[in-house]
Amino acid sequence: MEDELPKQWYNIQADMKNKPMPMIHPATKEPLGVDDLAHIFARECCEQELNQTDAWIDIPEEIQEKYRMYRCTPLVRAYELEKALGTPAHIYFKNESVNPLGSHKINSAIAQAYYCKKEGTTNVTTETGAGQWGAALSYAARVYGLECAVYQVKISMQQKPYRSSIMRTFGATVEGSPSMSTRAGKDIITKDPTHPGSLGTAISEAVELATTTPNCKYTLGSVLNHVTLHQTIIGLEAEKQMEKAGEYPDIVIGCFGGGSNFGGISMPFMRHNISGEKNTRFIAAEPASCPKLTKGKFEYDFGDEAGYTPLIPMYTLGHNFKPANIHAGGLRFHGAGAIISQLIKDEMMEAVDIPQNESFKAGMIFARSEGIIPAPESCHAIAAAIREAEKCKETGEEKVILFNLSGHGLMDMTAYDQYINGDLQDYYFEPEK
Repeated sequence: MEDELPKQWYNIQADMKNKPMPMIHPATKEPLGVDDLAHIFARECCEQELNQTDAWIDIPEEIQEKYRMYRCTPLVRAYELEKALGTPAHIYFKNESVNPLGSHKINSAIAQAYYCKKEGTTNVTTETGAGQWGAALSYAARVYGLECAVYQVKISMQQKPYRSSIMRTFGATVEGSPSMSTRAGKDIITKDPTHPGSLGTAISEAVELATTTPNCKYTLGSVLNHVTLHQTIIGLEAEKQMEKAGEYPDIVIGCFGGGSNFGGISMPFMRHNISGEKNTRFIAAEPASCPKLTKGKFEYDFGDEAGYTPLIPMYTLGHNFKPANIHAGGLRFHGAGAIISQLIKDEMMEAVDIPQNESFKAGMIFARSEGIIPAPESCHAIAAAIREAEKCKETGEEKVILFNLSGHGLMDMTAYDQYINGDLQDYYFEPEK
């Protein structure tokens, strides 16, 4: 609906009492400016990345036109889930799975591809885990006439072969990471020939390709500030839709890999907490096997395994951390974005870690009640929402819970088969390793 489509993205950095610490150059240890980042990313994205003064960033009309193809996405009251749980809580979900690409990732893919095209870039490259971001960027690149190269985490490529088929359908080239096509990939394979890959390895390869290919820019699906900025369209729509429903969330939940999906649903609501108008709880749901927010350390770390990226102030498990082969490939990242890390430090939000089997149990409950098969990543948000709904059942409180259904799981049925057959394994973070 036209009146619900935001004309601006929300930049929480401008309102934060404690601004995120700057990214720094790994050699000089000096803060990075726009010019330092612009040889990797589109310049406009770099401007957005470092903007800590403007709370509202205009969405260009050309991007709004593309958004109108699939936005606004529905806000749904999960009556059947409430009934299945026997909870007095009111549960809402923002359904980002209904767009043609199947997940929220297209919101930033369109914006980044547009900015790359605008400055004359001809090639883009990126990493992807489960493949939602790779699929979204492959499509966005096709829309703007850009050549696209994607490095997909090798284990995710094996678990979800049709995601790479989707990318190729849109004209992208796809390599399993680590690969032998880059120096970073060769070094990783030399050290560990059976390395299953991670978002850290795939980022290293994509950044290397971007910096060694003429007229090529690197694009990112999560972690960085400008990506989260583009995703705030989710929460801004949800805010208007909840107003129409006559309710306001007591709890907002999103699954957590690098922060774009969680930030997208939560930050527009969080501005009211910052101003003192509201007191909503914000919960990031991450996997128990990769719990950077609940078990990580806050420090400067690389965003990739090879150390090509700037140093980012983040909660991290270490850029050499090798995550377990869980099916929620989009959550297998060692660190958190700078904004989220600062918000955790300032106790503006909280985090929970969810074992793999609990997440799929939640996904099954949701599918059987609401008729939607959720992505394994989204299952973590659903599991956290169910935990909160069960608490309401115990206390009798009629709280309003909002979570983001970030994508569908129709390409993830192998994982559901394993869960149904009792073959799905739980993995937990082991600090000694």
